[in-house]
Amino acid sequence: MPDRAAPLVCILAYDGLCTFEFGIAVEVFALPRPEFEAWYRCEIVAVEPGPLRATGGIAVTADHDLSRLEAASLVIVPGWRAPDAPVPEALVEALRRAHDRGARIASICSGVFVLAASGLLAGRRATTHWRYLDRLRAAHPDIAIDEDVLYVDDGDVLTSAGSAAGLDLSLHIVRADFGTGIANAVARRLVLPAHREGGQRQFVPRPVPRLRAGRIAPLLDRIRLHLDEDWPLARMASEAGLSPRTLMRQMKAATGQSPQGWLVAERVDQAIRLIETTSARLDDIAAAVGFGTSETMRHHFRGLKGRPPSWYRTHFPGTGPGLANGPDDPAPPPSSHLGKAG
Repeated sequence: MPDRAAPLVCILAYDGLCTFEFGIAVEVFALPRPEFEAWYRCEIVAVEPGPLRATGGIAVTADHDLSRLEAASLVIVPGWRAPDAPVPEALVEALRRAHDRGARIASICSGVFVLAASGLLAGRRATTHWRYLDRLRAAHPDIAIDEDVLYVDDGDVLTSAGSAAGLDLSLHIVRADFGTGIANAVARRLVLPAHREGGQRQFVPRPVPRLRAGRIAPLLDRIRLHLDEDWPLARMASEAGLSPRTLMRQMKAATGQSPQGWLVAERVDQAIRLIETTSARLDDIAAAVGFGTSETMRHHFRGLKGRPPSWYRTHFPGTGPGLANGPDDPAPPPSSHLGKAG
């Protein structure tokens, strides 16, 4: 028998269903995961009478109608048939009632237009696929649109960018509900990166080259292993065997960032991993990743992530020793390898 106390996820199905976005939600939330002590219950909810057609000539049937949203902890809108397609009033009312009752509402890609039509995004932050940004802005000028992010978590309403960003948002939700360890396990099963922060760009000019013959990739690996050390531009250039000007040009081409911009972003990402998975003090983490002080670290967190380091410890409590007594309790200093990424 399923655990009736487990969060109930309701995934919407509709005529003209976006198959990929629907599959993302099903794969993350509906797949049985007996390896975990706690997991979601998941049900498919039909927006309208079926059978429902999906992209690719697939027909979908669902066991539940919109009344099931009354019991939902999380409602997922996996895309929508078109940005300008009308949203049925019955769906609008069901989403509003679920939200008013305390359910979280999440959209993937064009599903944001359903949330917008329901009035759930008025005066709030949201995102969608870059192709739809202008249309969303024109149709709903009261929404604060984040143009170049993977997803936006605005508390009880969450939106993702292009289709695959729905995976990042889904893993973010799992992390919030069950912690970093379980989210990482789900990511491994999906063969995905364990964590891409929502503020990451939707796309970059090109990924960092992984050919070992190149000079940039080995340099970046070396820096990641020694983030606690000083890395001025002159040292980076010397380690790579390049002039500072050439290094700056190649780094920009490979990562879309300057050398120092990339370094700060790497330090922030490593700090997030340590905050979420250890009980080390923020001062110790700041030193371990090369920021020196927690004040400097907070400055860079706010600049890149828009929130302080303490937010990550509160929302994604780590699994390190000592956290059972609370994240603010004294913790031993980090070991000598705390800041080493690998």
